Amino acid sequence: MRLQKFLADAGIASRRKCEEYIDMGRVEVNGQTVREPGFIVDPYVDKVKYMGKPVRSSGKKVYIMLNKPPGCVCTCKDEKGRDTVMKYVKDATKERLYPVGRLDFMTEGLLLLTNDGELANRLTHPRHRIEKKYIAVIDSTITEEEIERLSTGILLDGRKTNPAVFKVVKAEANRTEILCVITEGRNRQIRRMFEEIGKNAVYLKRVGVGKISLGNLKSGKYRFLTDEEINQLKKT
Repeated sequence: MRLQKFLADAGIASRRKCEEYIDMGRVEVNGQTVREPGFIVDPYVDKVKYMGKPVRSSGKKVYIMLNKPPGCVCTCKDEKGRDTVMKYVKDATKERLYPVGRLDFMTEGLLLLTNDGELANRLTHPRHRIEKKYIAVIDSTITEEEIERLSTGILLDGRKTNPAVFKVVKAEANRTEILCVITEGRNRQIRRMFEEIGKNAVYLKRVGVGKISLGNLKSGKYRFLTDEEINQLKKT
């Protein structure tokens, strides 16, 4: 088994993040630091350590949906001492979970947490183009031309965003509610896209990932995914 897959399956982080940790020299195999992500390990023979602590692959996969509240970060620990999403799922399981992708500090809504590295990689890797649905509120009106610009792509960091869906749900004088469906996960992507056309997103909530919907799950609460939902995500 490749080292990054072993670490991801053990719940250290997503497979891509584990590759970064390996490159940073945080991983040892049989007492030797390994910096090759493709390094092959035998889970039953080799002794793997991350940051000096033994890593053991977990046989039990856990899948949780959290309605992330605003004002917390999507990491397991925060060096600035801010609340993390782990605060809300700390009593859910003894397995080590990690967030699948990120929502920024003030964005709320659907966040998946799991120890299934393969699924996490599938849901976050750009090539799979998994749909993420959001409800955004801007503090102004918006024209059809501006909606068209958002939908066809906005230049961010020298690269145009993928074609997306932006649709006005409700419009008032100084408040417009917009459905946003994107297939990427760039840093603060939707907020930055609005900024590029001179708009300010005062509220942003993720309501769906693939075919999975947040539903009526209350803010700060979590639930385990059903077998049907897990299968849907794996087929997405």
